[in-house]
Amino acid sequence: MTTRIGHVIDRAERDLEVIAVRAGTRRRVRARPHRLRRRVARRVLILSWEYPPIVEGGLARHVRKLAETLVAQGETVHVLTRGREGDPPREVRAGVRVHRVPAPPTPRDLDPFLHWVEAMNDRMATAGAALAARTAVDVVHGHDWLVAPAAGGLASRLRRPYVTTIHATEYGRHQGWVARHPQAHIHGVETWMARRAERVIVCSHYMRGHVADVYGLDEDAVTVIPNGIDPLDLRPAGDLAALRAQYAAPDDKLVLLTGRLVYEKGFQLALDALPAVLRRVGRVRFLVAGAGPHEAELREHARRLGLADHGTFLGWIGDDLLHSLYRIADLCVVPSLYEPFGLVALEAMASGCPCIVADTGGLREVVPNDDVGMRFRSRDPRSLAETMTLVLSNPAVRYRLVSEASGHVARFDWTDVARRTAAVYGALGEPRPRPRATRRPAAVRR
Repeated sequence: MTTRIGHVIDRAERDLEVIAVRAGTRRRVRARPHRLRRRVARRVLILSWEYPPIVEGGLARHVRKLAETLVAQGETVHVLTRGREGDPPREVRAGVRVHRVPAPPTPRDLDPFLHWVEAMNDRMATAGAALAARTAVDVVHGHDWLVAPAAGGLASRLRRPYVTTIHATEYGRHQGWVARHPQAHIHGVETWMARRAERVIVCSHYMRGHVADVYGLDEDAVTVIPNGIDPLDLRPAGDLAALRAQYAAPDDKLVLLTGRLVYEKGFQLALDALPAVLRRVGRVRFLVAGAGPHEAELREHARRLGLADHGTFLGWIGDDLLHSLYRIADLCVVPSLYEPFGLVALEAMASGCPCIVADTGGLREVVPNDDVGMRFRSRDPRSLAETMTLVLSNPAVRYRLVSEASGHVARFDWTDVARRTAAVYGALGEPRPRPRATRRPAAVRR
């Protein structure tokens, strides 16, 4: 990477002072550490390669809600991100100070994309240094490898702690096959990022063990803070009856698959399961909402299975339409091979849509039992077909899942997510070691 990444310099402890007013005069006294005082808002600099209005996936939604809720809890939050032509270079959104660096459209091929990421990090590092010259920064928080060089470099330059949230790993996305370029490059950046940060945050207990194994870290240096959800953000738009009629007849069962169309999301497994479901249930239609490099292959796979007349590939859709699809679908299926968390499952359950997920990764924590959702054996189309048949053929099962899930999703609250994230920031106010490499990293497949 072009961005120079320096070593962390020990932070000097700053004395806390308060101003006491006694007998009408001001007298400066030193604050006692054990006494509770009115907390001064932390100044947090968050780096993310996507932030609304740029939404590539769940990362933009996560960073937006986290930043806005931190502001609501009294923190001062700056977000450094990229912008497209026409996006304002600076604005305040829901109290969050957003700073954008210009970036051309993202290339489709990986090698050009890596150069694009490098150039974006250079611009972010320059913009972050200029911002820090105007306003103090207490902590730098980067999200995933795409902004790691800029985030880590700025933390070193500013002598401030560096926190990273790892939303997914290249090792997990490729089942350990990261020995060759370009996966080797991304895996190398992620390894540096995980070991460089003073604190690593992940979204599930599964990811805590995964990240510790892959990068050889001490699990005590990895904090689990689940994603949150705000039901008010899931409002549908338009005429739902008309929308359903567009894709399904009144007596059809409608199955929704949504997410980025990449191999590890497992949509091919759902397509493999659908012929058996059609034979057992009868009138079933499917929707695939999303875009990605696996789209053409999935379309061809559906054609080979004889499913072309039983469903629709919608391509990329906006949040308004997605939230409406959750409301009109009879079932949402999340068949991932690798899933750090499972936000789609959480959104579906919060929208009143029954959900089936693969029994793997963070999905086990989002759907912990058969009361709130159903799980099938990961990578097994036959198990998925049996589970889909059970849910689609039994209205009582669907009703139970929806009823139980409504209370379950309330546990994933953004207020709690922000409070726990702020606690991580606060713990960094005192010197602590970086995440330690206490074991050998997981083996790389060649």
